[in-house]
Formats: sequence, C-alpha cells, structure tokens
Amino acid sequence: MLVPSTDPATCRITVCRDCCCGSAKVPGIDHTELTTRLARWSPVTVSRCLGVCEQANVVVVHPSAPGRAAGGRPVWLALVNSADAAGDICDWVRLGGPGTAALPAVLGLHLFTPPRRTPAPGRRRGAR
Repeated sequence: MLVPSTDPATCRITVCRDCCCGSAKVPGIDHTELTTRLARWSPVTVSRCLGVCEQANVVVVHPSAPGRAAGGRPVWLALVNSADAAGDICDWVRLGGPGTAALPAVLGLHLFTPPRRTPAPGRRRGAR
C-alpha cells in the first residue's frame, strides 16, 4: 500500500510486512490497523522483508525534504508491536519527524541501527 503525497514537507514511513513483520509470528496486534493508523498521518509504503526479522515489527520513518535539509536521516524503529507505539510514531511525525522534531524518549526505546548491507559477491558498491 502506498499513500501518495506530493507535499515535500511530509515524512514518509516504510513498514516491513513480509516473512515475520506483519504476520502471525508477531501475535497480539492488528497489523492492518497499525499500518492504517500510521497512514492517517504520513504516506506509508509496505515493504518486503527488510532483513531484520529479529526486530519485528520494523518501521522506518524517512525525513521530509525540510527534515533532510536539516540533517535528518531515516530512523529505524524495532518492536513496534502495540497501538501505543504506533501512536507515538504518529505524534512524532505530526511534529515533523527526523531532522525537524527531536525523537521522543519513548521511541528511543525502539530505536536501532540496521546492519550494513554488503554488495553481492562480485559486485562493487554502487555498480548497477
């Protein structure tokens, strides 16, 4: 699901929904409702596996154009497994998100750095 927006001042959100995230492997949460709730405040892209299954459910908040210009970078959030966590993300996005608004302390508990991706054997980084 992609919620379009032409507003460069809007953060973007990516939710992982593949093998672990968004599946019965993470019980006790309505995954569709979590995604719908996030989409009320920001364009949401549903992604295939982001490769960090041990952190399910993973949400990435991408900065808006002004946030990026201010130094904001994508913020990876792990274990977004409750309506409260989704609400905290929505509140932060409404304030401007990465580069514009400070990360709330409660979301700091979900913050993680994804592992670096390495190019496939025989490929140089940046080669196409």
